[in-house]
Amino acid sequence: MSADELRLDLEELRRLESLATRPRVLSLLSNEIRSVDAKLAARTATAPAPAPAPQAVAAVAPAGVNYVTLGTFSWDQDNEKITVYVFLEDVDQEKVETTFKPMSVDIKIHDVKGKNYRCAIPKLNKEIVPEKCKVVVKPKKIVITLCKASKGSWLDLHYKEDKFKPSTAKDKDPMAGIMDLMKGMYEEGDDNMRRTIAKAWTDARSGKTADSAKGLP
Repeated sequence: MSADELRLDLEELRRLESLATRPRVLSLLSNEIRSVDAKLAARTATAPAPAPAPQAVAAVAPAGVNYVTLGTFSWDQDNEKITVYVFLEDVDQEKVETTFKPMSVDIKIHDVKGKNYRCAIPKLNKEIVPEKCKVVVKPKKIVITLCKASKGSWLDLHYKEDKFKPSTAKDKDPMAGIMDLMKGMYEEGDDNMRRTIAKAWTDARSGKTADSAKGLP
């Protein structure tokens, strides 16, 4: 596999890492990123030096820039804004590229001790006001201020679909909502929880639940 293909794989893996939320998936992606990064480093080290070209610098495309994903940060909030703290030293304010949209944030930090970093939230929990958001670089951290489009408290920075909110179709069939809830608990539960839910499903299908309720007042 060529170095260019490895770079494309690495960019795609980092994009997927920024979207993932489950710890196991993040761990798998992180391991694969390290593996591909090592292959790329080895391939680059052994590749012959390119012939000098008069316009080599101008020909470098921005899309070829590699970023280290900043997935760990802290945040706080009040009724009107979210404050995100990214702990990174030796950052130049002039080399921070920001992209604020109503439902997403993308911060790119260039040339920090020879590396480029990226902190992105592809889908926020709620809407923000892009023109009021800002990034301030301090000696040991970057402070990102997100202005809320509507006042109130956020449960999380990332958007999460409400599994407990029934759809119109499920309102007509209450059991459908219960079954979806049990499926979610089964997928996220431990072995004991899964055995308990599996038994409940089996009893429900065989009619044991209904039969056991006949003697109740």
